[in-house]
Amino acid sequence: MKKIVLIVLVICAFSVKIDAQERVKWHTDLNEAIEIAYKEDKKVMLFFTGSDWCGWCKRLQKEVFNTNDFEKWSNDVVLVELDFPRRTPQDQDIRNQNLYLQSIFKVRGYPTVHFVKPEKKDDGKTNLQSLGSTGYVKGGASAWLDVANNIVNKTI
Repeated sequence: MKKIVLIVLVICAFSVKIDAQERVKWHTDLNEAIEIAYKEDKKVMLFFTGSDWCGWCKRLQKEVFNTNDFEKWSNDVVLVELDFPRRTPQDQDIRNQNLYLQSIFKVRGYPTVHFVKPEKKDDGKTNLQSLGSTGYVKGGASAWLDVANNIVNKTI
C-alpha cells in the first residue's frame, strides 16, 4: 500500500511540473511573435540558448522557466526561443533567423535573454527597440524575475 501511495505522489509531482511547462508558449518564429506582440500590446523576450549542450541554459530553464512563478509572469510578454543546438536537427529558415538575430544583438554567450519592444515604422518595417538583457541569475525564479521586471518595466 505504501508503494502505491508513493507511486501516485511521484506521478502527481511530475504531472504538475509537466503541466506548468506546457502552459508556457514559446515561439520560434520571430515574425509570428511580433504580430502577437502588436495585437496584445506586449513586449518580447528573446531567449538565446543552446538547448542540447548549454549547461547554464538548462539550469536557467529548470530553475526559472519551468516554474509556476515564471508561467504567471510570462503572460505579460511574448516568449521567443532562439536555439543553437549542436546535435538536434533544426529547420534551416529558423537557423538562419537565429543566426541573424544573434548577430544583431551581438550575443557572445549562452544563455542570453534580450527584452525588446517591437515598433512599426512609417515605412511598414518593424524596429525592435532594445530594453535590456540578462542571462542566468543566481537565486532562482524570484531573483531572475526581479531582474527581468526591472528591464521590462523601465521607462524608455
